[in-house]
Amino acid sequence: MQQAVPVGTGAMAAILGIEADAVRAACEEAAQGQVCSPANFNTPTQTVIAGDAAAVERAIEECKTRGARRALLLKVSAPFHCALMMPAQTQMQPLLDAASFNQLHFPIVNNVDAALTSDRAVSREALVRQISSSVRWTESVAELLNQGVTTFVEVGPGKVLNGLVKAIAKELGAEVTLLNVENQESLTATIQALTSPNA
Repeated sequence: MQQAVPVGTGAMAAILGIEADAVRAACEEAAQGQVCSPANFNTPTQTVIAGDAAAVERAIEECKTRGARRALLLKVSAPFHCALMMPAQTQMQPLLDAASFNQLHFPIVNNVDAALTSDRAVSREALVRQISSSVRWTESVAELLNQGVTTFVEVGPGKVLNGLVKAIAKELGAEVTLLNVENQESLTATIQALTSPNA
């Protein structure tokens, strides 16, 4: 991914306080022949954008004029999940094609389509497309909620994704249980929560 876009030529920014459609329109206005597009739809009012550095700077200003509460550059090494990542996607394609994929035992919601699948070919192809495509997190969580999911377990350091799920669930009027696993203590607590009689 770093080879695809030299350091400093691309950028990402977080846009808070306006809806995704307004951010998308601001990116289109700011592109001016360069790449600038939504990269992560985190919540209904939080979107990360990515693209050429100058276009992202223009989009930040455009989002502010459209009412964004905050718009700030992110400290990242490359502009992930945008068209500038196509060279990386091209390199990853044969590697993923060569990997052995089985049918999924449990369905997943892949973030590139925000749709359920258990199919190995669909899963493989989605992983390839995800490299240069937006992460549709808001829609993915909404689909899980539509499927009746009420408990979410975040695995890894911190609780960033739990915070995003909480914001999405609140917007949709859903009640959720949020758990996280980042060390032995939190693993034990999560197992207890999931196995308690009231779980």
